[in-house]
Amino acid sequence: MAASPECKLQLVRDHIRPYQDFPKKGILFRDICPILKYPAALTAVIDLFEEEVRRNYQTVDLIVGLDARGFLFGPLLAQRLGVGFVLVRKKGKLPGTTLSVEYNLEYGKAEVEIQEDAVAPGQKVLLIDDLLATGGTLFAACELMKKQQAEVLGCMVVIELKELNGKDKLKPQSIFSLVQY
Repeated sequence: MAASPECKLQLVRDHIRPYQDFPKKGILFRDICPILKYPAALTAVIDLFEEEVRRNYQTVDLIVGLDARGFLFGPLLAQRLGVGFVLVRKKGKLPGTTLSVEYNLEYGKAEVEIQEDAVAPGQKVLLIDDLLATGGTLFAACELMKKQQAEVLGCMVVIELKELNGKDKLKPQSIFSLVQY
């Protein structure tokens, strides 16, 4: 008998490990590594993402994963859905012609890029990552999709840190998060 969505979600919650003062003092880091180590928890994540997509999106052409943890969940979801998967990487990590977007970090700037031919105009895409904090990286990825004239259906994350208001930065995009803190 298949586990209920509530049981799957509890399994995911049970496998997120908190680390106080990482990567610096005052930060409570939420670690997804135990999810990856425990096959049932990883399956629960992908099951829950798949259920959300099948319930809310008629057509999805591509899953777009963000560097680097979006690469862990994105291909598994894309395979389940029978669609392609493409990468949004940190600047300088992809061969060939790329498009890039610069964005602000707490102390400085960063840049993400995608191969120029990775997404065709008009394709319907879902973006996926492990965590939504301030929203900078997901926002930059959405901007990359605009440059490629793709239709962003929404963003999916395992964890959302609500107090950092990343959702606000991404409006009007829909955000689906499995676990909120």
